[in-house]
Amino acid sequence: MSVRLLAGLGNPGKRYYWTRHNIGFLILDHIAGQLSASFMPGKGDYYFAESKAAGYNLVLIKPATYMNNSGVALKQAGDFFSIPADHSLVIYDDFHLDFGVMRFRSKGSAGGHKGIESIIYHWETKNIQRLRIGIGSDFEDSVQYVLSEFNEQEKKELEKIYQTAYEGILIWLKEGIEKAMTHYNRNVLTDTK
Repeated sequence: MSVRLLAGLGNPGKRYYWTRHNIGFLILDHIAGQLSASFMPGKGDYYFAESKAAGYNLVLIKPATYMNNSGVALKQAGDFFSIPADHSLVIYDDFHLDFGVMRFRSKGSAGGHKGIESIIYHWETKNIQRLRIGIGSDFEDSVQYVLSEFNEQEKKELEKIYQTAYEGILIWLKEGIEKAMTHYNRNVLTDTK
């Protein structure tokens, strides 16, 4: 059975749990719950959980390095589990996208995201499959915005984002990134499919 790595980006600690920057962690926690998997400390700067999904052994990774050094943890995990970058998917926040918008992408630049910048640097490739999750924006102070918590209305809508991301990831596993892009690149809160 082939192995795939699924990483969610965020900052460790209770202080950051509900912040917009932690949407990758939040989605990964949801997926772990769906798969009855539990996170434990890894052989490096990350937490991991293992499960099976869509015919793959799946390794879930949450870096413990803080967002801007995510590449250190993903390189360690990829090396330890012998999973190359092209068998991985990274889930992270994007304040350039409206809240609720999902965008699967097969490769590309960091787009100003420090966590992805670190991953590209440490994996030495831009060919990193990813799932960007829109968190909306406040361009007056983007740093303060991404570290702010979701408001109560947004928290109510997160469950739909979590579940739709999980469904899209299952399509990624079964049919590849192109199919996931075709069916799931949309605003999951307003677009009906």
